[in-house]
Amino acid sequence: MKSLTINASQRESVGKKSTKDLRNAGQVPCVVYGGDTVTHFAAPANSFLKLVYTPDVHTVVIALDNGTSINAVLQDIQFHPVTDAILHIDFVQIFDDKAITMEIPVRTVGSSPGVALGGNLKFNTRRLKVKGIAANLPDFVEANISELKIGNKLYITQLDSEGFEFLHPENTVVCQVKNSRNAIAADEEEEAAAE
Repeated sequence: MKSLTINASQRESVGKKSTKDLRNAGQVPCVVYGGDTVTHFAAPANSFLKLVYTPDVHTVVIALDNGTSINAVLQDIQFHPVTDAILHIDFVQIFDDKAITMEIPVRTVGSSPGVALGGNLKFNTRRLKVKGIAANLPDFVEANISELKIGNKLYITQLDSEGFEFLHPENTVVCQVKNSRNAIAADEEEEAAAE
């Protein structure tokens, strides 16, 4: 899995006034849970652009100004309701021997014969919740659609999950090929020609 480094400074005061001062200075207040201690820090807002505004998933190395670094994943993020500016970010510390839960994006591979005949590929879920050791988690989950004909569905049990487990029921549909108006019209023309 890809990793990003965020250079940050540790926060000593965590009240409303200091948080407001940080935001006015273009900094985002953050916190890391999951370790022996809770660490409060702040970093420039533009250092989170590649982490937040992307469909990809990353682990984060938080490099603090006191020389320590923390491996973490993004847990929660709060946006301003009007400006969509980042107000606060929560991270969870990751360890080499502890499993974590993340949402991984789904990426299709192959070409569906049903789509080639005019069907529509419909995603029921674009991200899947998985659990595993951070080193074993992929950048994305591959969904092979080369066997999908019109009306077929791709279930979560048909996806490769080596090194991690899916936290969804076995009957979860990842994507399916639905009939479209073009495909129905083409079928009717073929039937009329056959008669």
